Formats: sequence, C-alpha cells, structure tokens
Amino acid sequence: MDNEAPVASSPDSKNMALLVWVLTIFAGFIPGLIFFLVKKDDPYIYEQAKEALNWSITAIIGYVAGMILSLILIGVIVILAVGIMHLVFCIMGAIACSNGKAFRCPFALRLIK
Repeated sequence: MDNEAPVASSPDSKNMALLVWVLTIFAGFIPGLIFFLVKKDDPYIYEQAKEALNWSITAIIGYVAGMILSLILIGVIVILAVGIMHLVFCIMGAIACSNGKAFRCPFALRLIK
C-alpha cells in the first residue's frame, strides 16, 4: 500500500468521483462497480469507486446480518445503524470528493484491493 492517496487531477475526475458517492446512496454497489470497471485510466476515480464498492459490500453484509438478527428483535437496531452509517459515509465521501481529496470509510471491509 502506498502512503499517498490520489488527488483529483481535473474537475472532471472530481465530479465523477462525487457522482460515484452520491449514486451509492441510492443505488448501492452498482455505481461503484460500474465506475470501478470502466474508469481504470484515472487513478482518483478508480480509487474512489473501489472505496465506494468496498463500503457498499460492507453495508450489504450489515443489512443481511440485521435481517437475520431481526428474528431476535435486535436486527431492527442493526439495520437502522447500518442505514445511518451508509448515509453519513456516502455524504462524507461526496464532500471529500467535491474538495478533490481521497476518502476512506473507517469501517469498510477492504475486500477489493
């Protein structure tokens, strides 16, 4: 792993990465996957799409765990907590990308390297 996070090289890169995070709020892992597969030529968009995809997968795992735990009534709290974290982290990612900075979700499983 390198210590330097990629920084947006152009306003288009910044806007595309912002779009990834905003669309992740509504469409889950789909925007991150599409940008991850299509935008390999721009390291900033690629890294932000990978981060959004990793976070979306983590959120899906959290939602599934919450659904399983709903059988013992604690799952509703888990689903609510994951939903709030999903919204907050996607907004934080969008804000960081609007400033041209890289964003890493604190609780995301790094399944895609």
